[in-house]
Amino acid sequence: MLRNIDPVLSADLLWVLAAMGHGDDLALVDANHPAEKIARATTSGRLVRLPGLSMARAARAILSVLPIDEFEPQPARRMLVVGDAAAIPDVQRQVQAELDRALGRIEPLAGIERFAFYEAAKQAFAVVQVGDPRPYGCFLFRKGVIAGEPG
Repeated sequence: MLRNIDPVLSADLLWVLAAMGHGDDLALVDANHPAEKIARATTSGRLVRLPGLSMARAARAILSVLPIDEFEPQPARRMLVVGDAAAIPDVQRQVQAELDRALGRIEPLAGIERFAFYEAAKQAFAVVQVGDPRPYGCFLFRKGVIAGEPG
């Protein structure tokens, strides 16, 4: 355990988040997602598993350290419900609340069709699979920058 670091952030997850560059996507997916297959196609080829957690809890931990891109539109995306693109399941509402809390402002999750999500996830840096079994708990977060002087 480390001080001031959320204990959900495992060594593997911290490595993935730190290794990502500006503009890289992180796919955060539910237990139903074909994560192993998709992860093999990503830049890192890695799948990080967070079993036993809700999607909101995992998102809170990740968003506590991951800056979200402010240079591109739609830096945070969610999988659309098949047959009802206007629907927003509870799991998506909960992650939306975590995103808004982390950013200190409202940043609506943009919708992306299911198969387009799978293709976008293959282009991500890595996949994090949460043990949450609720469907449509699939998200893409684009990493931003933390600007400052060298230390």
